[in-house]
Amino acid sequence: MWQLMMSKLAPPDRTGAYIRPSSSFRNFVSTEADNPHQPAAGRYRLFVGTGCPWAHRTLVTRALKGLEDAISVSVVYPSEGGMWVMESETFGCNTMPELYQLALPGYQGRFTVPVLWDDSTKTIVNNESSEIIVMLNSEFNEFASNPQMDLYPLDLRSQIDEWNEKIYQSVNNGVYRCGFAQSQAAYDSACSELFAVLDEIDRSLLRSRYLCGDRVTLADVRLFTTLFRFDAVYYSLFKCNVRRIQDYEHLGAYLRDLYQLPGVAGTCDLEAVKRDYYGNLFPLNPGCIIPAGPDPASLLKAHDRAGIRNRVS
Repeated sequence: MWQLMMSKLAPPDRTGAYIRPSSSFRNFVSTEADNPHQPAAGRYRLFVGTGCPWAHRTLVTRALKGLEDAISVSVVYPSEGGMWVMESETFGCNTMPELYQLALPGYQGRFTVPVLWDDSTKTIVNNESSEIIVMLNSEFNEFASNPQMDLYPLDLRSQIDEWNEKIYQSVNNGVYRCGFAQSQAAYDSACSELFAVLDEIDRSLLRSRYLCGDRVTLADVRLFTTLFRFDAVYYSLFKCNVRRIQDYEHLGAYLRDLYQLPGVAGTCDLEAVKRDYYGNLFPLNPGCIIPAGPDPASLLKAHDRAGIRNRVS
């Protein structure tokens, strides 16, 4: 019975390993003449679930760039059956499946968040978080209050991309590969890989304030949303319990550093994270009991990383 429920929640390959399906909508906002999705203020919105780490990436990027007045946000919530439902009717829709059908009648894929939605054409532009944050970084600068912040600078792109590839496979998706594994071998492999990369990142942060030097980049944004959830959810619920992030010498302070950047804490809702994971992943938590801790106030403690590039040779 457990394996049947898990297979519906997270379909595995023949070894019992979880394989994340690809996103379906991959269009872009840009100023290219023939592109129907031109940059504009007030035209686009993000559909997000506050518990979802992939959606959280878009909220962090929106906050860092200062796009709150240019791009609106519609928050959705997981139902008991796992469907994302809307707080109030939007474009005649009450659920994400209905919104996907409005965008593409007959759509048969997954109804995921985040979604970058075009209010003008009433369609989904993109539902791949890694691409949405690139657009938010570069295509809306004329409407941003912090346009000078470039989270994907040309001179660092190869380094950012290298980190992103490693972190996605081993950390962002690695925690899910641990939690959704349906064989001991699949779990052991994912868990070993996860902590090997976390150990590598911790060593790197000894001499670098952020992943790519002294500048925050999209690599940090993508790692942050997993680290924020790690000790509260992944450590216990997903069996990623070799070490907590706060147990690391440098990763814990790095997490606090990112959390304390202007606007970032306002995107973080630890209670929603715990409610969504512990309350909705029934095969992993049959009693749906939501734990009391940890205290998010710990993320406000001093991080002592501002001068790290000068402190370490």
